[in-house]
Amino acid sequence: MTSAVRSFGLSLPDYPWEAMAPYLARAAAHRGGVANLSIGTPVDDTPALVQEALRAAANAPGYPTVHGTQALREAIAAWFDRRRGVPGLDPQNVMPTVGSKELVAWLPFLLGLRAGDVVVRPTVAYPTYDIGATFAGAEHVAADDLDELDADTRSRVRLVWINSPANPTGSVRDVASLQRIVGQARELGAVVASDECYAELGWGEWDVQRGGEPVPSILDPRVAGDSHEGLLAVYSLSKQSNLAGYRAAFVAGDGAIMANLVNSRKHAGMIVPYPVQEAMRVALGDDAHVAAQKDLYRGRRERIVPALERFGLDIRESRAGLYLWATAGEATWDTVGRLADRGIVVGPGVFYGDAGNGFIRVALTASDERIDAAVERLATGP
Repeated sequence: MTSAVRSFGLSLPDYPWEAMAPYLARAAAHRGGVANLSIGTPVDDTPALVQEALRAAANAPGYPTVHGTQALREAIAAWFDRRRGVPGLDPQNVMPTVGSKELVAWLPFLLGLRAGDVVVRPTVAYPTYDIGATFAGAEHVAADDLDELDADTRSRVRLVWINSPANPTGSVRDVASLQRIVGQARELGAVVASDECYAELGWGEWDVQRGGEPVPSILDPRVAGDSHEGLLAVYSLSKQSNLAGYRAAFVAGDGAIMANLVNSRKHAGMIVPYPVQEAMRVALGDDAHVAAQKDLYRGRRERIVPALERFGLDIRESRAGLYLWATAGEATWDTVGRLADRGIVVGPGVFYGDAGNGFIRVALTASDERIDAAVERLATGP
């Protein structure tokens, strides 16, 4: 008898990190164990005051609100004013999300994009931007400026993703660069969604704690003008507050778009648990733990950068965020393999688009002990 059951499931590319298995095995053979500098997952403790806020809100028998509590949305608006140079943000135009990755993946669908529409993402970028376009049935193209597109493609652009500070390159868009892409998108009637989750982790000219300028937000009035029309800012507490395990993030911006997103997410049940909302509220009100965590990353960065350079790597961009973007002037996998033989695992640049070929991404999200082990191995060899 012939079965009438057809196959089910989405046809998506294999998750790219599966290709790292043989290199992880090579690194694991090192007598000192693996120094894993590939994945950007925090390893330091979640701040005690945030853990306490989660515990205090643990008795939560009722359904939480999709839009977020008023107290949380006010905390987010106050944080935008205090930390991001965005005064007067209406708490109504803010919503918590279940981490930022789910929003990146679902935003094109939630915006109503369909076949024929175009999503633009950076030339070197986090692969989820493309996956989100695929979920909506839209096309995705890589460009850092809309003038790079041909006339037909440009006419069909409905969503432009920017990522500043960028994963994996650590590049930062200044106010003039943001103004330009906002102007281009507004001429087309397209939405600009700005993934800003590394904004508190600027280095050099963008290191506020060392006299630098704050990384600008898409909602900054110097960029947006007197309206947030067509603009969305996406932020995550995973990096600044070690809350990756909480899935704690939010989106803010254009009031009409935000109202529609809230309504759609109510229908879909996309809700941040109430205890996590409370933990977010407390975390956003405390700048001290953010500065302390940044100090840890700064110290790790200052130790690993010269070791990588002595090893023969040329570090490019890397002006903010938790990664170093580097090349040895050879194929990506050759560099990945040479480092694996020293027990060091890094991220292959080819995971981030064709323009990443020849590059690697080195994460600062390892313990001090593992960073120091990598520094020693880079200097002394296998």
